[in-house]
Amino acid sequence: MKIVSKESVVLIHGLWLSGWCLALLAWRLRRAGFTVHIFSYASVRSDLRANAGHLQRYLTMLPAEEVHLVGHSLGGILIRALHHYYPQQRPGRIVTLATPHQGSIAAQALARSAMGRRMLGRSVVPLLEGQPQGWPVPKREIGIIRGSHALGLGRLLTRLTIPNDGVLTEAETELAGAAGHVAVPASHSGLLLSREVVRQVSAFLRSGRFLQ
Repeated sequence: MKIVSKESVVLIHGLWLSGWCLALLAWRLRRAGFTVHIFSYASVRSDLRANAGHLQRYLTMLPAEEVHLVGHSLGGILIRALHHYYPQQRPGRIVTLATPHQGSIAAQALARSAMGRRMLGRSVVPLLEGQPQGWPVPKREIGIIRGSHALGLGRLLTRLTIPNDGVLTEAETELAGAAGHVAVPASHSGLLLSREVVRQVSAFLRSGRFLQ
């Protein structure tokens, strides 16, 4: 007989990375009592819609009544693509970590060159075109976490308004209709190493609210 857990958490990485970068976050969330899975995808070679399809198939194999989704950077956009193309999802909350819901001027700057466009790959194209901004917000409780330490590649590509996390500005991470927003003292990539992120993600997944 298949054992069905009450809830599971799926972590989704960002651009240029793979599931290994989520190992510490996954370990800490497991210690906090969650059943955690890591979804890895081809962020450069495959387009966003194809990756949403891969994620949908992955989720159908999870025997859980509720599935919470936590996405870092482009991973948060992939979560929104999932709900856009496959809106019939099991209950669960969503947390995005430094996700460019309103686009990314740093990515736009990198995309000005042919080399930069090759580096960004196919999954970022909809973001550059502004497509996610036209998608309905998933009918879920959504928590937005952003970093407040301005350390990252984005500052080498363009001028970022303050506050920023070194890649994204605060305004780029905002999403209308989100249940909560919180800033964590970490850079864009440093969010994956932050204990405070674990505290805030844990609180939101359990209650739909961040800690004050």
